[in-house]
Amino acid sequence: MATKAGAKRLGKEAQMMDRDPPPYCYARPREDNVLEWHFILRGPPDTPYFGGEYWGQLIFPSDYPFKPPGIKVSTPSGRFHTDTKICTSMSDFHPGSWNPAWSVANILVGLLSFMCADEMTTGSVMVSPQDRKTLAARSHAFNIQQRRFKQLFPEYSGEGIKDLPNMGEVEKTPSSVPKGNDDGKTDNGKAPE
Repeated sequence: MATKAGAKRLGKEAQMMDRDPPPYCYARPREDNVLEWHFILRGPPDTPYFGGEYWGQLIFPSDYPFKPPGIKVSTPSGRFHTDTKICTSMSDFHPGSWNPAWSVANILVGLLSFMCADEMTTGSVMVSPQDRKTLAARSHAFNIQQRRFKQLFPEYSGEGIKDLPNMGEVEKTPSSVPKGNDDGKTDNGKAPE
């Protein structure tokens, strides 16, 4: 159960996510548990993940934003073990590096950036770029076979892959998603706006 402050903060972040999600990312809390968020990441252009749709979870502690969430990805990607916690500077593996000012949007941008890099850590795997492209092509078919995905994201559960709310608004270049950082900051050290 979330603290009153945590529930209020996550409620505001849900509103912000619906109003202005970051590029290639979308997330929402479960209706019955504000501490469990589910997200969809889309593979950026010029990466082996392009065209892929990656579903995962953020599991927030009851005293969020003072402690970081656990992060898991359920869709096979060739980058992360499925349904296994991932170690990043923004996850519960590193509570000492957590910044309470970071938001769900910062976490997702950081995770997508980390996904596009090749740094190994707990929860990551290394396969060839071709295997990652193959998994990207199969990702939507995998997701729509998952009952839970269909319950959480009915609007993204059709036969064809559907763009996230911000897909048409971003420039389709590699610079749209900063690469190599897992802290949610761009290459100039600032958090994305």
